[in-house]
Amino acid sequence: MIDKKIIVGARKSQLSLTQTNGVITVLKGFFPDYDFELKTITTAGDRSMEPAALFNHQGIFVKEIEEALLRGAIDLGVHSLKDMPCAIRDGLALGAVGEREDPRDAFLSRDGSALCDLKPGALIGTSSVRRRAQLLLARPDLKVVEMRGNVDTRLRKLQAGEVDALVIACAGLVRLGQEPCITERLSLDMMLSAPCQGALGLEIRHDDARLRAVAARFDHALTRACVTAERAFLQTLGGGCSLPVGALARLEAGVFTLTGQVVDPDGKKAIRRSVSGPMAAPQALGETLARELWDADGAWIKLALQSPYSKK
Repeated sequence: MIDKKIIVGARKSQLSLTQTNGVITVLKGFFPDYDFELKTITTAGDRSMEPAALFNHQGIFVKEIEEALLRGAIDLGVHSLKDMPCAIRDGLALGAVGEREDPRDAFLSRDGSALCDLKPGALIGTSSVRRRAQLLLARPDLKVVEMRGNVDTRLRKLQAGEVDALVIACAGLVRLGQEPCITERLSLDMMLSAPCQGALGLEIRHDDARLRAVAARFDHALTRACVTAERAFLQTLGGGCSLPVGALARLEAGVFTLTGQVVDPDGKKAIRRSVSGPMAAPQALGETLARELWDADGAWIKLALQSPYSKK
């Protein structure tokens, strides 16, 4: 007899719960006879009060969920895919990649000014080294300050005047119904997305055939190809989610293209390249692009990836 109960694990944040309930709704549509139960899990990243840029290891927002999977406490873990390590943990598998939401970053200003119109010295809040680096590359006259917390917390800090503006992923704002707060969606030419930004990952036990079949109904082939290329690029570079690396793969007019970038953490220099290739070989495309960047200036990239904002 097939077990019809599936326990789904997720972080306790409002965004994580919104995303996970959305996943459950979709899966319930395919499997109406199944009983999906949501279990919330606190991760090390949720407990830490350190600036996010100081996280020197990947998996800080997923480790406890993966451990729950491995011991059988949950059957399915839902993650923001950009939080997941490039190398999947032994015994686990990426069962599905959901269709991607807008991968761009959103700029939110207190007075409605666009980024280009902010006065010199204006304060911009972000917890991302990648965003900080690209903001300073475009506007070295601005002051970028650390700002952690969930979306609502950051919005309250903006409204309270602690900063003049924020940069947050568009995807999270859209999923939370906060899209009207966006002043402008930053162009990819100016602010290249984090690898996998806007995509959800469904993690399962590697040998769980039942959950593999269930998760597969949520899988989006194009998004999976895109994030596979982006993760291969990041892994080949040797970077992590807390470093100044951007990457985005897209299929446009039948051409599958991956763009990647490494930026000096202080916004002094950037190297960006794009490569195109078959969508059927995204892993190779990501590896190729990483090697091209290393060939362009490997010594500088090594220094950029050894950011002073990362612990040794």
